[in-house]
Amino acid sequence: MANFGDYQLQIYLQGMLQGTTPEITTDLARLESQAAGKLSAEAMGYIVPSAGSGATARANQAAFERWRLVPRMLRGSTERDLSCTILGTAMPAPVLVAPIGVQTLAHPDGELATARAADALGLTYTHSTQASHAIEEIEARNKWFQLYYPTDPDVCLSFLQRAKAAGYAVLVVTLDTGTIGWRPADLDRGFLPFLKGEGLANYFSDPVFQSKLAKPIAEDPGAAVMQWAQMFPHVGLHWDDLSFLRDNWDGPIVLKGILHVEDAKLAAEHGVDGVIVSNHGGRQVDGAIAALDALPPIAEAVGEQLTVLFDSGVRTGADAAKALALGAKAVLLGRPLLYGLALAGQPGVDHVLRCFLADLDLTLALTSHANHRELNRDSVVRG
Repeated sequence: MANFGDYQLQIYLQGMLQGTTPEITTDLARLESQAAGKLSAEAMGYIVPSAGSGATARANQAAFERWRLVPRMLRGSTERDLSCTILGTAMPAPVLVAPIGVQTLAHPDGELATARAADALGLTYTHSTQASHAIEEIEARNKWFQLYYPTDPDVCLSFLQRAKAAGYAVLVVTLDTGTIGWRPADLDRGFLPFLKGEGLANYFSDPVFQSKLAKPIAEDPGAAVMQWAQMFPHVGLHWDDLSFLRDNWDGPIVLKGILHVEDAKLAAEHGVDGVIVSNHGGRQVDGAIAALDALPPIAEAVGEQLTVLFDSGVRTGADAAKALALGAKAVLLGRPLLYGLALAGQPGVDHVLRCFLADLDLTLALTSHANHRELNRDSVVRG
């Protein structure tokens, strides 16, 4: 049984005995400001800001502030067990690495470093369709594949087949990015990494995608980018399109981007296995509902039928505890990992994950919970 809280003791001992302190802050809410000194203006503009005025990202943080944990006392919880099995994947804690594209904007190793750090801790890594490294390059025991459903069914099928052959256990279908949201920070710089061929490794390595080009990618990369641009925007995606995925993927399917109870119910009706309550970290729709505000009614409506996961705005272990108390079976961690990646590559991601897990572990200890499954609506109140 992993005792993640021991990372705290390790840091204290290194400080007292060796006179060393962490190069990366342990305050996960301050990671962004520390990483700002490492990231280029283009990378910072792409990774950090959200859609429009940033109102949705602010709403995500405000929602976490509104909920308060209610510690219990004298319940004799000397050890914590954070282990769980989510959609058939055994995990040491209810924490997954969220799908994050173009990670080479933060560090040259990109997704390879993030996957290695997650794997070293036994955590599940989710690989983005828009990654800078191909499906087959990711080496991890537990890995899920996130799909941006392309308009070309042949390429879609090829992605599914490649992911299954490479050992990805669960398909995560992102629904909230039929096209890219209005992002002023990128627009003001005229910067979209995909138009430079960055974040397209899964496409460029795909034999079906390659077969549709008149010339090899190396000879005409611009044409390859334009070919991708015909496949990525998919605003016409419909519930009926899920049958193609169900027919061609024999593992669990999760829909990411669910914020409305009726959509959660439709997901159950269409035979998927889970939903991720998410507003894409505020990157798509300005002025949208905070993901945490959407979580409780969705968990109540479909929690017995579907595995309900949570993403968007999670920064600390306390945030994770609140989401778990409100009905999520696990949380996905995103931007903080990119900041760790920017600051120190794989060791930076490792540090952020260890801090996050220690914070969650100690939060459970201090609220007298032996495991995260004991968290429920009585564990939190609206402030």
